[in-house]
Amino acid sequence: MAYSFLEDEELKMLRDSIRKFAKTEISPLAAQLDKNEEFSPELTKKMGALGLFGTVVDPKYNGQGMDYLSYIIAVEELAREDGSQAATIAAHNSLGAAPIYYYGNEEQKSKYLPSLCDGTGLWAFGLTEAGAGSDAQASKTTAKFDSSSGEWVINGSKLWITNSACELTKGITVQAVTGRRPNGRVELSCFLVPADTKGLIRKAMKDKMMWRSSNTGELYFENVRVKQEQMLGKQGDGFKIMMETLDNGRLSIGAMGLGLAKGALALSLNYAKERETFGKPLVKHQAVAFKLAEMATRIEAAENLLYKACWLKQNKKDFQKEAAMAKLYCSEVAEYCAREGQQTFGGYGLMKEYPIERHYRDAALLRIGEGTSEIQRLVISRYIGC
Repeated sequence: MAYSFLEDEELKMLRDSIRKFAKTEISPLAAQLDKNEEFSPELTKKMGALGLFGTVVDPKYNGQGMDYLSYIIAVEELAREDGSQAATIAAHNSLGAAPIYYYGNEEQKSKYLPSLCDGTGLWAFGLTEAGAGSDAQASKTTAKFDSSSGEWVINGSKLWITNSACELTKGITVQAVTGRRPNGRVELSCFLVPADTKGLIRKAMKDKMMWRSSNTGELYFENVRVKQEQMLGKQGDGFKIMMETLDNGRLSIGAMGLGLAKGALALSLNYAKERETFGKPLVKHQAVAFKLAEMATRIEAAENLLYKACWLKQNKKDFQKEAAMAKLYCSEVAEYCAREGQQTFGGYGLMKEYPIERHYRDAALLRIGEGTSEIQRLVISRYIGC
């Protein structure tokens, strides 16, 4: 049989341990951190101590050596309680440590990865700019080679970069234009830039609607100098690295969507059992019961799609189409369940004291981050031959 729909004991233990941690350590703090728009280094370090940094990195570099499904389930369980904490872990692993692990040379991996796997430091991926999101090739950040010093000089800015502007940030992988190809298109390359590099200015972004207790930064590069050995991959590999990194990242965003949807269903079901109208619990009204049944059905479909994509990846099969599908569908299921859950709560669903309100706000980012739903449909359409 090609598929197994039963989790083994090791996976069950992982899921249970992360769920217990999220319930006991994250849930009591989530509302206040969200209200204050406060990133918590202490809570982040606790997640690191639990083994959630460097999840898929080989133990030789201090990583956990998990398979991809285990990592995805860990993100999912965090997202059931709080999207902000799930975002910190997902961005650090999929966008921070993973590109160094997959594309770095031995010297780079040995230098950077151990401190990104021990639970004390975060790494970010600097891609998005004010005028370059979905259209990454519109990037204006440049890296020019200074032959007199043998260094690359980076100038430009990045925006909405998760984990890039907090006290735990160790560095950023920066994508920059390093020239033009014969066909006229820009040549993109990636550089590993430590957070304390001279000329790098990092500012935390505030007044976000969602993920208010994750760290989001805007970055400014003013004649930032990096050595040749800080280039990740070869010159001109930047677009390839970016695209393959986003393929992997879509699975973690899918996991956040799935976890958020499951959390919204659990909140809604519990509330519907407790709240009475017209002499009986809400859950006994067909209109509400059907709403919950639809949420549960969509969650089941989303889980199967996401887990299949993970199975394909960890079995070294093509997974890119399914990753785009999973990111698209899990994001939209998250929005659906958060919206219908909020509807189930009625007026209480509009109050910040109820977690369903935060879930509703957090769901909005999933349709936009790491490739909008529109971009996912474009990617899928190309895979099916449109």
